[in-house]
Amino acid sequence: MYGRITERKTKRDWAYFLEELADQYERAQKITLLMDNLNTHVPRSLYETFQPDKAKAILDRFEFVYTPKHGSWLNMAEMELNVLSGQCLKRRIDDIAVVRREVLAWQKFRNNKSAKVNWQFTAEDARIKLSRLYPTLEG
Repeated sequence: MYGRITERKTKRDWAYFLEELADQYERAQKITLLMDNLNTHVPRSLYETFQPDKAKAILDRFEFVYTPKHGSWLNMAEMELNVLSGQCLKRRIDDIAVVRREVLAWQKFRNNKSAKVNWQFTAEDARIKLSRLYPTLEG
């Protein structure tokens, strides 16, 4: 897990986060990023922030996997954020520097522990639960 705390959720913040993430995993050929459909999470954000050659170089490092718009509960990242909220942020913290320190410490703990999501939702379960999203062949 790798995260970053910003004061806002702007296109520029996201572009700089991707740059930082690419640098963090410089040896990886391709970085798969699971994310929601926030309006800032688009390739255009990089082109609005960086020169075209740099934006393309960063984009080429990533494979983006977007969660279904009406299925954020399927998103393992959302589950991890829920754990973060429960274990680390379930109190009022009015200083962003403190939030950054707390989240960094929690992130290091989770990564050192090699915490994993115990995913038990099967494709068949998804087809039942999300039947309106899965067309059926009648025949």
